[in-house]
Amino acid sequence: MKKYIIQTAPFIVPTTDGKIIAEHFGNATIGNSQISIAHMIAPAGWSEPYQTPEFDEYTFIISGRKQFIIEDESIVLEAGQSIRIEKNTRVQYSNPFTEPCTYLAICLPAFSVESVNREAQ
Repeated sequence: MKKYIIQTAPFIVPTTDGKIIAEHFGNATIGNSQISIAHMIAPAGWSEPYQTPEFDEYTFIISGRKQFIIEDESIVLEAGQSIRIEKNTRVQYSNPFTEPCTYLAICLPAFSVESVNREAQ
C-alpha cells in the first residue's frame, strides 16, 4: 500500500461568483476533516460576505493582490506574502483590484460549509 497520494484531479467547488476553487486535499476530495488545501483564483472585483470560521486559515498569495478585512482592520497582501488568521475571527475576503489573485488556502481543521459561518449579504 502506498504511503502517499498524488492529486491529479482536485475537486472543483461550484461557485456563482466567478471564483475558482480547486480543493486538492480535504473533505470533498479524500474525506479528510483535519486539513484542506485549495488552489484559488479570485477574479478582479470579487468579494464574499463576512465570515467567522471555526478553523485557522493560512493564505499564500501566488500572484495578484487580495484584501482582508480582519475585525475592522484592512490588510492587502501581494505575491509572495502569506497570512494566518486564527479561528473564530471575523473576516471578509475580497479582490477589489483590476487583476485576478491566485493563492493557496490551507484550513485547519478542514473547510466545511457548516464551520465557515458566513453572514447574510
